[in-house]
Amino acid sequence: MSLLHTLEDTIISRKSADPETSWTAKLLSKGPEKCAEKFGEEAIEAIIEAVKDDKTKLASEGADVLYHFLVMLAARNVALDDVLAVLAERQGLSGLVEKAARPAR
Repeated sequence: MSLLHTLEDTIISRKSADPETSWTAKLLSKGPEKCAEKFGEEAIEAIIEAVKDDKTKLASEGADVLYHFLVMLAARNVALDDVLAVLAERQGLSGLVEKAARPAR
C-alpha cells in the first residue's frame, strides 16, 4: 500500500470523527465546496513557492496540496484509484494527443 493510499484511508476514517478533535473531520464537515476551496488555497501557496524557487517550502506546500486533494476527493466520494486509473489510461500518450481527444466543453 502506498503512502497516498494510507493517507486516503486515514482521511476516509475521519469522515465519522468528531470535528472538534480532527482537522480532517472539521474540513469534511464543512462540505465539498469548502474542501475544494482549501485545495485551491494550498495550490496557490505551492505555486508561490515554485516561483520563489524555495525547494524546502515547495516540498512542504506540495505535501499540503496532496493532502487537501485527497480530502477534496473524499468529500465527493472519488477514490484515489479512480484518479490513478485515468493516469494509467493516459500513460504513453502524448499530452497533446490526449488533450485533443477530450470532448469539447
